[in-house]
Amino acid sequence: MESTDGTPKGFRLHLALFGRRNAGKSSLLNMMSRQQSSLVSEIAGTTTDPVEKPMELLPIGPVLFIDTAGIDDVGTLGRLRIEKTRQVFERTDIGLLVVGDGVWGDFERSIGFELARRKIPFLVVFSKSDIVRPSEDTSGRLESAKIPLVVLSAFDPNGRNALLEGLLELVPETFLSPPPILADLLPAGELAVFVVPIDKEAPKGRLILPQVQTIRDVLDGDQGCLVVKTGQLKDALDRLNRPPAIVVTDSQVLDEVGALVPRDIPLTTFSILFARQKGDLATMVDGARAIGKLPPQSRVLIAESCGHHPIAEDIGTAKIPNRLRQTVGPDLTIEHVHGHDFPASHVADWDLVIHCGACMWNRREMLSRMMHCRASGVPITNYGLAIAAMSGILERAIEPFGIE
Repeated sequence: MESTDGTPKGFRLHLALFGRRNAGKSSLLNMMSRQQSSLVSEIAGTTTDPVEKPMELLPIGPVLFIDTAGIDDVGTLGRLRIEKTRQVFERTDIGLLVVGDGVWGDFERSIGFELARRKIPFLVVFSKSDIVRPSEDTSGRLESAKIPLVVLSAFDPNGRNALLEGLLELVPETFLSPPPILADLLPAGELAVFVVPIDKEAPKGRLILPQVQTIRDVLDGDQGCLVVKTGQLKDALDRLNRPPAIVVTDSQVLDEVGALVPRDIPLTTFSILFARQKGDLATMVDGARAIGKLPPQSRVLIAESCGHHPIAEDIGTAKIPNRLRQTVGPDLTIEHVHGHDFPASHVADWDLVIHCGACMWNRREMLSRMMHCRASGVPITNYGLAIAAMSGILERAIEPFGIE
């Protein structure tokens, strides 16, 4: 899903607001967006599910604010809200720990500990300075612990600038200079050929997001690209007066494309490019190699980040499961999760996780999932690498990256 200004969510800095009920999180979001993005009420627990608000926050750039339910919610429904809030940790680049009563208590300490444990930078925001301010002792203890803080009122026009100044100190350098998808692998002026099959799942009138992002990436790198469908590839290669620097294909036609591309031309897939940009490619290559070692009765989890409606030929629900059963055996147990519903607490229940390319997500959420898998000793790979492994051309598909 793209925001109204066209920037995909995965390219946005994810800023999550945590805190107790009625701490002023929604008022803070409304202040930053200059509109009624979240419902504000004096009744505790007004925010239920996380509320997302994309915006252009200059001079930082495109961001996604995530307003969460109070971490001190109560009751059966409250526990469900807290679980939804805790899932947001997985995709947070910077945390905003909002304190409404000026008191740094057990709830705040527990959230700060969780953010620190995950190495997520965070800013403490005392949000109701028009009513109450933190004591000098509280401010001193936070400053001694090198925890940045800002004191403001969500209803003061100057509050927005105060918060923005605090955020600027925490913006990671990798966001300000995002890693390229492909451009750094090609000399300036070189040509890449992109193989883009137009199937039933392709969005009407446009290409899918990984293809569009990769095209833009090579253009930004002062390289060129030639985009063809699978049936046009051989003729396109024959027409070129010299070979392209690389051929990048959709994973679903890797077998066919691999047979058409001469061995001396580098070949990979869009999905493998995103394994590199969104996660850790070497770890995912190890996960792909683990497919050949799975016992026949293994359990495999297939994780899809976006919520498109699958069709009969869907890669995650049909094509990869079919190939897995052909490769490993018919007794394989395969389960699926979608969106942010990743079973981090019991990922050890599976023998392998196969993830989509995560083009809709920021890198932190993908790295977080990889962290959970690594902690449980469960290999993880992605669609493109899994297909390459099952096609017998994994080693060729990762040659452009220098991985052994």
